[in-house]
Amino acid sequence: MATRLNEDAALVGDLPSNPLKEKVITSWFDRKIGTMSTLYGNDAAIQHARNAATADYPDGSVLSLVTWKEQEDPRWFGGKIPQKPTSVEIVTVHGTPDHYVYQRFESSPLKKVDERSAPYDRAAYLLNQRAAVMP
Repeated sequence: MATRLNEDAALVGDLPSNPLKEKVITSWFDRKIGTMSTLYGNDAAIQHARNAATADYPDGSVLSLVTWKEQEDPRWFGGKIPQKPTSVEIVTVHGTPDHYVYQRFESSPLKKVDERSAPYDRAAYLLNQRAAVMP
């Protein structure tokens, strides 16, 4: 399922790469705060998320969680589409699954506000997401 973005939803800032050019692993909504998030992965991460039952992503896996404020879709009654991005979180696995770097970018344009190495609960949460089942 492709997410339709408006101009304001584009990722602008100091990101090391553009997560929107990767493949979708899964997505979710937070209705309480009005956000939508999509977890993207590079080829190594996608392969692992779709076929493995553990969080032990292989070396070189990159997972990127993009979170947007949501807005009403002007073309589809009751639909929601991404507005502007609120954050991008990136987890890069180096060597073994328990060696990774977590980065968080916020604001507009996106700027790095946090960087940590393993172990870190938020990174572990992202590494434990499984691929959405797609037909």
